[in-house]
Amino acid sequence: MNSVVSAPPGPVRWKHSVAWLVLLAPLFFLSYGWSNQLAASRGVSGSIVFGWERAIPFLPWTIVPYWSIDLMYGLSFLACRTPREVNHHGLRLLTAQLISVTCFVLFPLRFSGEKPAAGGVFGVFFDALAGFDLPYNQAPSLHISLLVIIRWVLVRRASPGRRIVWNAWAVLVAASVLTTWQHHFFDIPTGVLAGLLCLWLWPDRGTPPLLRANSEATRPRLALGYLAGALVCLLLAVQGGWAVFAAWPAVALALVAVNYAWAGVGGFQKHDGRQSVAVRWLTVPYRLGAWINSRLWTRRKPAPDQIADTVWLGRLPTPAELARHRFDAVVDVTAEFDAPRGVARSHSVPMLDLVVPPLATLRHAASMLDAAVARGGRVLVCCALGYTRSALTVAAWLLQSGRCDSVEAAIARIRAARSQVVFSEAHIALLKGLRDAH
Repeated sequence: MNSVVSAPPGPVRWKHSVAWLVLLAPLFFLSYGWSNQLAASRGVSGSIVFGWERAIPFLPWTIVPYWSIDLMYGLSFLACRTPREVNHHGLRLLTAQLISVTCFVLFPLRFSGEKPAAGGVFGVFFDALAGFDLPYNQAPSLHISLLVIIRWVLVRRASPGRRIVWNAWAVLVAASVLTTWQHHFFDIPTGVLAGLLCLWLWPDRGTPPLLRANSEATRPRLALGYLAGALVCLLLAVQGGWAVFAAWPAVALALVAVNYAWAGVGGFQKHDGRQSVAVRWLTVPYRLGAWINSRLWTRRKPAPDQIADTVWLGRLPTPAELARHRFDAVVDVTAEFDAPRGVARSHSVPMLDLVVPPLATLRHAASMLDAAVARGGRVLVCCALGYTRSALTVAAWLLQSGRCDSVEAAIARIRAARSQVVFSEAHIALLKGLRDAH
């Protein structure tokens, strides 16, 4: 008999929420205040500021949305429905605090301008803020990091109307860090990166990437290569000026390095064909480079090739390419991209690029392809180039479905249609293991 697991009663969630708030509230004021005082005692005077920021007006009324994040902080726990959601939300907020305070201590910065005096009710809010907030603790903006985390919880299950309201208010809160003259512009994107990193570390679905022991074959050389790229970007970022935005590709490449060294395919957090919002934004520079690379490698062979029955093999298609070839289903085996859209049926079995997948993953991909074929229509099996992961999947399907009785025959059939495919000795050994197990 199947059992249905329901969400725990409200009091359980309340206890988790209250426990987290009791922990986080004093920790915030103690650690934030300590790093502020430390910067003041060190006489920190460095700033990262662009000339155009002098045009940003001081708007006293925006202190209201600035302060509102305190209310949003508490409300966000009410939007969590299970102890896991509460715990992951609390861990994200705690991690953001640790990341920011560490950066404030190691790379202290100061707000370079002198804040005008504000009168009336808004002046009261500014006076209260000045009671514990000195002009330090700049990048990454903890205000923005917390906003990214809190906003995600508040909009995740909100109705379309409420989502618009929350998003509009979040934009106002984000802008307020500039118009209250609390932060320079550089602090905002770095705060966003820190917040997204916390969402990645404590995901909505699956095991946290740093807590999972990778059961797949790793590629230390690839991991070191991506790490080296991240360090180069970081060295560029510290040169100052517009080069500081090289911090984004540095974070993207570092995350990919972690995936290849430890987290595995789960680090890309791809579920039901879509990556988590954190991965999608954190890895934009990496995915852009990977996409350009795939187009360059396949520029002379952009079209897919028919292998057997209604099965085709090719690169990750654009919606226009899907429509042109009239595919009814797609089996996508990339981990670094979202599954292509524009087909009636989309199946996803994520695999790391240039890594031999586990036998169970390959078998699952072949079964997914077989199910797609059974439902009829034209089926495309794709990866970034259409030369390795997707070819391996089609070969496994040819063996598993009995269309080929040997590994050599399956590879020959694929190469006859698409000569650029790559089968290493490790791939051949994997296919032989699948054939023997079958």
